[in-house]
Amino acid sequence: MSSVDHLVADATGHNHGSDDVLLERVLLPYRANCHYLKSAQVAGGEPAEGGRLMAACEFEILESCYIDDTGHFNAVEFNICYNQMLYYLLAKSVQSRLARPFSGWTMDGYWKRQLADILIVEFHSIFRRGMRGRRFFGEIEIVDIAEWEGSDIREPLVVLDTVCRYWDDDGGDCQGKVKIAITHPPESGC
Repeated sequence: MSSVDHLVADATGHNHGSDDVLLERVLLPYRANCHYLKSAQVAGGEPAEGGRLMAACEFEILESCYIDDTGHFNAVEFNICYNQMLYYLLAKSVQSRLARPFSGWTMDGYWKRQLADILIVEFHSIFRRGMRGRRFFGEIEIVDIAEWEGSDIREPLVVLDTVCRYWDDDGGDCQGKVKIAITHPPESGC
């Protein structure tokens, strides 16, 4: 059992193996040389009820999409990989109806919002031990979901608190905490 299989096996809720068709659609907005996420397994339940909603992922960066080889996994690649993990986890949550509010969304509604309405509002990363960044693993977990109803002075909003980490077979170790705001969330069934 790989490190990724172990993480998914330990999670509460249902386990969903990597979906190549969904992954291809999630990565569609990225240039071909920036398809770093190679597979993702999702496990989940309702976070508000004590379940976990997480994805365990495998990555490969054969060549950086934006710079000559730095020799190490860097903050830009950390962020790109985080985005790809999050987009996949949210898409799978909508598709498989894993957690509110995503269980009430449609896939078309998600695709319309993937780039325009899913925003990083806080980002903290820590590089504890350097990684080469060629082939490595990552995981993301949504630890809290808050839904804010709209009012006459504020649009509705979904706020996600997430944690993530990356590691490789040589002991590389990076971690992060990221807060996400989803603006213009669809109403149920949208």
